[in-house]
Amino acid sequence: MTSNTLQQFLMTNLDDLKEKGLYNTIDTLDGSNGAKIKIKGRELINLSSNNYLGLATDERLKDAAIKAVEDYGVGAGAVRTINGTLKLHDELEAKLADFKHTEAAIAYQSGFNCNMAAISAVMDKNDAILSDELNHASIIDGCRLSRAKTIRFNHSDMDDLRQKAKEATESGLYNKIMVITDGVFSMDGDIAKLPEIVQIAEEFDLITYVDDAHGSGVLGKGAGTVKHFGLSEKIDFQIGTLSKAIGVVGGYVAGKKHLIDWLKVRSRPFLFSTSLTPADLAATITSIEILSNSTDLQEKLWENSEYLKNGLKKLGFNIGESETPITPCIIGDEVTTQHFSKRLNDEGVYAKSIVFPTVPKGTGRVRNMPTAAHTKEMLDDTLAIYEKVGKEMNLI
Repeated sequence: MTSNTLQQFLMTNLDDLKEKGLYNTIDTLDGSNGAKIKIKGRELINLSSNNYLGLATDERLKDAAIKAVEDYGVGAGAVRTINGTLKLHDELEAKLADFKHTEAAIAYQSGFNCNMAAISAVMDKNDAILSDELNHASIIDGCRLSRAKTIRFNHSDMDDLRQKAKEATESGLYNKIMVITDGVFSMDGDIAKLPEIVQIAEEFDLITYVDDAHGSGVLGKGAGTVKHFGLSEKIDFQIGTLSKAIGVVGGYVAGKKHLIDWLKVRSRPFLFSTSLTPADLAATITSIEILSNSTDLQEKLWENSEYLKNGLKKLGFNIGESETPITPCIIGDEVTTQHFSKRLNDEGVYAKSIVFPTVPKGTGRVRNMPTAAHTKEMLDDTLAIYEKVGKEMNLI
């Protein structure tokens, strides 16, 4: 017998989400997640993937994954600290450290895991964390898990950050104080003001922590936001995913050797969760080798990004202040945003709506993610569909 209280709670709240345009439906792909996708037999231009460089379907990565399965099997078989560390783990971590220009690196099962692991391994109830108000959900959850005092500062507001750093430092209440920010903010595409953040951190002896999930492989000739600003020696924690531009799955923390040694003995997802699979490791190693030896994919990504942005601007859409390939079309009202996304889908463009609680209420948007795999013809078709639907709905 199921709980009537639970059923009433679920049905009431699900109906409420649907009525407000906040209920998200999940679509199942018929095949791979490339520049075009198939859903229920329909082919759509895909603008909702984080596969920035098209590497998720790259033949070189597929070949490496297949060989790793033949050599090592399909699973690592244990947690890293027992006997789940393969030679591939060591090779990947060495390449990640070199790629991020740090002394060492540690790999995790996901980018979300990184923030759950790394923050709570270093910060505790006697500490404070200065966190940008638009930081990713995984950062917010990692801060909560640490039990440190979380002090939010206004988004990319350096005056507010300095004031709150000063207050936290002078209070004498905290053993350690960390400042934590996304490198690239995933909903608006703007870049953190890392040079100013580092300056404030040095002034108040703050631990610096940058989650570069959307910057790795995109900025700094692929090495990310920290490298983009030439700050590799100034940031204590560099966090990233292996599932976006890298094209596979997993996450990592890069930094000083002592930090990585500490995370290997104190971060709970590393200690208590089975490690990355051989196929994922081998594919990721191949991806990083590709990015380390060529910037061709990044250049194509940025070319496509500028083309799409300029086209949407000319049509009259509000694309915010994005500085990266992330290109939001900000609609505002949640129900209108959901309908706009549906009409794009009807016409052949898959661009998912993003609404509260992922973004603040009243700032609903359709987020476009151009990749290196898109052709100019695909982008022209996209712009034509945006124009048709935008005019039909009186949005432009």
